[in-house]
Amino acid sequence: MAEFVSYKNHFLIAAPNMKDPTFAGTVVYICEHTKSGAMGIVINRSIRLSVEALLQRIGIENKNPALKEVFLFDGGPVQVERGFVLHQANRKYHSTMVVTDDIYLSTSRDVLESVGANEDAPKRFLLSLGYSGWSEGQLEDELAVSGWLIAPADETIIFDTPVEERYEKALQLLGIDAVTLEAWGEDAGHA
Repeated sequence: MAEFVSYKNHFLIAAPNMKDPTFAGTVVYICEHTKSGAMGIVINRSIRLSVEALLQRIGIENKNPALKEVFLFDGGPVQVERGFVLHQANRKYHSTMVVTDDIYLSTSRDVLESVGANEDAPKRFLLSLGYSGWSEGQLEDELAVSGWLIAPADETIIFDTPVEERYEKALQLLGIDAVTLEAWGEDAGHA
């Protein structure tokens, strides 16, 4: 049996032969990957609900007018009723997982209160509803059939790159452009 390799802090980039419409055309940032499974956040599929609107719905006062133009993300099909805040570390919140020295994933209300108050809030963050998850061996099986391309993550793609450019920028980490990838996808399975 092959030795386990963790893809924590990597991007999973949907290959052209991705059959699952939930993940076609996506870039998933892997926050955790162990022998028992993996979890990540889709970083390139925003939804038309602002962070301000979400804060209002859950009763958190918003003192940051910029949040009217910051939109939520569809992080994946698991626990879509729950918020996940991927952020650069400025502090740990009540429920925070360390992904790297600079990137954390928080799920507790206090991170949302911090964002709304605009006090001691993460300067760079991505708020998603739901996450993407794989059970034991599932991600490895998908990788074996070329459903995903893998690249080391780049935090500037997560936090600074416009949403519509993230897929292309993630591909560029591998030296691939979308046109080349599409041609590769058309030729997949042909000898």
